[in-house]
Amino acid sequence: MVQGSSYICSLVQSLRSASFPSKLANYSGYTSRAASNSLRHPSTYSNKIQFENSEDEYADVDWDKLGFGLTPTDYMYVMRCSKDDNFKEGRLSRYANIEISPSAGVLNYGQGIYEGTKANRTEDGRILLFRPDQNATRMMHGAERMCMPSPSIQQFVDAVKETVFANKRWIPPPGKGSLYVRPLLVGTGPILGLAPAPEYTFLVYASPVRNYFKEGTAPLNLYIDEEFVRASPGGAGGVKTITNYAPVLKAIARAKDRGFSDVLYLDAVNRKYLEEVSSCNIFIVKGNRISTPAISGTILQGITRKSILEIARDHGYQVEERAIPVDDLGDADEVFCTGTAVGVAPVGSITQRNRRIEFKTESSLVWKELYTTLVGLQTGRIEDKKGWTVEIH
Repeated sequence: MVQGSSYICSLVQSLRSASFPSKLANYSGYTSRAASNSLRHPSTYSNKIQFENSEDEYADVDWDKLGFGLTPTDYMYVMRCSKDDNFKEGRLSRYANIEISPSAGVLNYGQGIYEGTKANRTEDGRILLFRPDQNATRMMHGAERMCMPSPSIQQFVDAVKETVFANKRWIPPPGKGSLYVRPLLVGTGPILGLAPAPEYTFLVYASPVRNYFKEGTAPLNLYIDEEFVRASPGGAGGVKTITNYAPVLKAIARAKDRGFSDVLYLDAVNRKYLEEVSSCNIFIVKGNRISTPAISGTILQGITRKSILEIARDHGYQVEERAIPVDDLGDADEVFCTGTAVGVAPVGSITQRNRRIEFKTESSLVWKELYTTLVGLQTGRIEDKKGWTVEIH
C-alpha cells in the first residue's frame, strides 16, 4: 500500500536504464526449507538472459544510507496478454523505460493495481520471500474488481522469484534493509471510450529499501483529518488499485506541513470509526486485547496485518477485528501500524482537532514483541513452522 499515487510517474519517467523468550516457543532458530520453492538456474530462463554481474556479491550501494526510495536495479519482468486471453510466458529484460500509448487504459481511466512484497537475505546467505502467494491471491481479487485478467498464483510467484534472483546483488546485507518488490498489473492497451483496455501488462521491478518513514523505528505522530476520507462503501478501497492513492496526497501533505508523520482516516459514513493510515493498517492495544478495524470493503486486506493477527494469537493475545470508534483511542495502551513497507511501526500520538492522545512507547511493548517475531520469520532467525517463507536457490 505504498507510494501508489506516484507510481505511474515512476513507471513512465523513472524506469530508466541502470548500470547495473517463552512466547517464542512456537518459533526458534532457523527457517524451514520444507515449504520453500526452488527457482531454476538463470541459464534455463526462456529468454536466456546473460547475468554478467552475477559474480558480484553486492551492488555498489551505501547500505547505511539506504531509505525508502527508488534505486534502479538490473532487471525487470514483463508479461502481456489481451483482455480475452490468459497470461502466458513472460520474460526478464533490462530495467528500462517502457513505451505506452497516450490512450492506454491505465493513463486515462486508472485501470491498474499493484502489490508490494520483500526479499530478505539471511545471516547464512539464503534469500527468503515472505508469503508471496498471498500477494498473488490479492492481485487476482483486485483484478476481478477492476475488470482485468490476472496472472495465476504460480505465474505471479515465479515472476517475483525470477526478478529477485536476477537482482540478488541488490538485496541488502542482513540487518541493512530488504529488496522491495513491486508487481504491477496495468491496462496498457489503447481505449477511448470508458471500457476495459484491450491489452494488459504485468510488470515486476525491485528496489533496495530500508525504513519507510523518516522517523525510522521512532514512534509516529498521526493526524486524524476529518475533511478527507480514504474510501467509501461500494468503492474499491478494499483492493490495491492505483486509484486509491493519489486522492490521499493532499491530506498527507497537509499533515506533514503540520509536523505529523501521516494521516489516520475515519469511515466515510459516520466519520467516527477508525479505518486505516494512508499506507498501512492500524492496531490498538488495551491490556491483553489487540484490536484492528474489520475488513468491510473499505480497508485493504494487508498481508502483514493478516500475519500479525496470527502471530498475536500464537503469543496468547485476545485478537479482535471490529468497528473501532475513535473514542477508543483514549483508553488504548499502545497503537501501532502494519504494512509491507512499514513492517510494524509504533504510534506515539494521534491528534484530532486540538486533542492529542499519547500512547506508551517505552518499557515492555506489545508491538515490539510482535515485530521481533515477524522479522525473525522473514529473515530466517526464527523457524518457520507455518510455511510462510519461500527460499530462492
